[in-house]
Amino acid sequence: MPLYRSKASVKKTTSDALKFENISTLTTAQGVQIPDNHHSLKAGPCGPTLMEDFVLREKLMHFDHERIPERVVHARGAAAHGHFKLYKPLSQYSSAVFLQDPAVETPVFVRFSTAVGSRGSADTVRDVRGFAVKFYTPQGNYDLVGNNLPVYFIQDAIKFPDLVHALKPEPHNEMPQASSAHDTFWDFVSLMPESTHMLMWLMSDRAIPRSYRMMEGFGVHTFKLVNPHGQSFYVKFHWKPKLGLHSMAWDEAQKVSGQDPDFHRRDLWDAIENGHFPEWELGVQLVEVGKEAELGIDLLDSTKLIPEEQVPILPIGRMVLNRNPDNFFAETEQVAFNPGHLVPGIDFSNDPLLQGRLFSYADSQLSRMGSPNFQALPINRPACPVRHFQRDGSQQASAQRERVAYEPNTLATGAEFRVDGSTQGFQSSPEALASLKSRQQSVSFDDHFSQATLFWNSQSQVEKDHIVAAFRFELSSVKSKEIRQRTVDNLAHVDMKLASRVAAQLGIDTPSAAAAAGRLGYRRHRMEGLESRLQEAPSLSMLRRYKADISTRKVAVLVADGVDMVSIKRVMRELSDAGLQCKVVAPHLGHIGTASGRTLAVDFTICNTSSVMFDAVLLPGGVASADELCRLGLAVHFALEAYKHCKPICAINEGVRLLSSLGFSLSQQKDTALTVPTPGVVIADSQRSLEGQISQAFIAAMLQHRHWDRINLDSVPA
Repeated sequence: MPLYRSKASVKKTTSDALKFENISTLTTAQGVQIPDNHHSLKAGPCGPTLMEDFVLREKLMHFDHERIPERVVHARGAAAHGHFKLYKPLSQYSSAVFLQDPAVETPVFVRFSTAVGSRGSADTVRDVRGFAVKFYTPQGNYDLVGNNLPVYFIQDAIKFPDLVHALKPEPHNEMPQASSAHDTFWDFVSLMPESTHMLMWLMSDRAIPRSYRMMEGFGVHTFKLVNPHGQSFYVKFHWKPKLGLHSMAWDEAQKVSGQDPDFHRRDLWDAIENGHFPEWELGVQLVEVGKEAELGIDLLDSTKLIPEEQVPILPIGRMVLNRNPDNFFAETEQVAFNPGHLVPGIDFSNDPLLQGRLFSYADSQLSRMGSPNFQALPINRPACPVRHFQRDGSQQASAQRERVAYEPNTLATGAEFRVDGSTQGFQSSPEALASLKSRQQSVSFDDHFSQATLFWNSQSQVEKDHIVAAFRFELSSVKSKEIRQRTVDNLAHVDMKLASRVAAQLGIDTPSAAAAAGRLGYRRHRMEGLESRLQEAPSLSMLRRYKADISTRKVAVLVADGVDMVSIKRVMRELSDAGLQCKVVAPHLGHIGTASGRTLAVDFTICNTSSVMFDAVLLPGGVASADELCRLGLAVHFALEAYKHCKPICAINEGVRLLSSLGFSLSQQKDTALTVPTPGVVIADSQRSLEGQISQAFIAAMLQHRHWDRINLDSVPA
């Protein structure tokens, strides 16, 4: 039976829920009715509070201890329930039961997170995002604990504490929060050239996703699938979002952090509440064990990936998130993931970063939860029977009745639980080990730059410009000139033009690859084959593998009293039919009057929202409406800001006046009823446009998500 059911079924089957359904009075935790929840017990109305007030003591005691330590990394998270369903049996590659039957839905719980910030930080910072999936399978829980970037900063887990200490706020002043733009981080990574590939991804637009629902996920490490015959395959896991892969503009992301720090969390929650269930496709890259050397990279190196052009992704199933948590703390906060939670048919590789995580995650959960019994919490409890002789410990919730706590035994028939034979239970894939102990790593790990170069070469010009701008922003916050110089010297090994462009505004010398080669941490070695096979890989670019799906996007309809609703009534209807959400933004809440004498309900005021909260902007006509909006600086800024962030804009009739400072007007149209004078901006004369023509052009603009090729954006006053 699945561990998690719908809310309706929980009420019918959970004794606790039934117990409290008919109680109309407050009680203590012991069930004793409370006569007064507003006043403590005192010796007279003005007297001292009495120690015997057990109601007060219980309430304060629980409040004082109701928080658990937040995660050291990935503290800021959001989560949801759902299910995973296989496309076809995967028995050729794995014996895992949940990978065998396409008719079975495996329950899942998924947690998304930022890595650096604390629980109270903002969602839209530049950061790697966690993408952790807990599968409640018939063989036990399987955790696929990954990120939204396919590689990582370091190659060995022994450097993980150093990385996190460098990345977190600096210890002397606890600043900056949720940001890598400071000296200690860049000091560390500039001395660790193995971080270069990850830095390229972190400075790309993937580090500022539009939504969790529009974000890829990766297992990062190489794992193994083991089939029923004991044959092993190296595997890389990929989550592909149904809505496509989309990002924010950097300026937009910073403004969203102030407008709504919960932007990603709210977006996920609202989508599920409104029935717009997020979906991802799970795919795998498979390499038969023994043939990995043919790739030209070391699969055990977490700073490397396998380009899809080299090993195509095999889609194996679909994941849908369709239920929000009932309680954030009990589920999202107390869920405990661990890459060491495997099921038969899936195994580890010798990746040294993964191997360290196997210890660190379990140890961290023990520290955070305060007890080894955290695995019995409802959100962590497997959906299959659990049988072991582990006992006691704090927070032990189950009352074990057995007489013994050991195995084998005859007093409690413990012998019947023994696994007998090599085909039952979890089996580690056999691997010959014959080498001397040493604190070394293979020279195949020493290629720190070729995949960073491949990533750079694979980006569109717009994406390259954004990467350069991100490096400049981050390094301009670094006070040490030596650290800035070290960083761009390392980038010279990726691409000299990249390094020179980054260095241009940082007050440092011309990048020098020779200088970098003599520094601590630098090792030069290239695996033969990869750079000669692939000069670029389109799969590494967001824009070059664009997927169009505009469902659930939000359109701001900017209006004031006197708006001409006749000109946009059909447009709004057709946008809604296309799955878009039209929200009316006006100078005040309540209703605004239209030019035809009717009223229109308002969703947001210009004062309590801004363009950064929307994916596109519709500017209707109406002389009075346009006059009022043009007198409001916030309204003009709303339109210009959307333009600056490269969002689709549709201006109808007099609505174009909000864009007049950009040089747009109806007079541009000459003999046409509709024009697109610059990418993503639709200007229409509704009196002359054909039925449906305006909405079709606007939808076509939104299908491109962003129009990054707009020129002179730096001159737009927004």
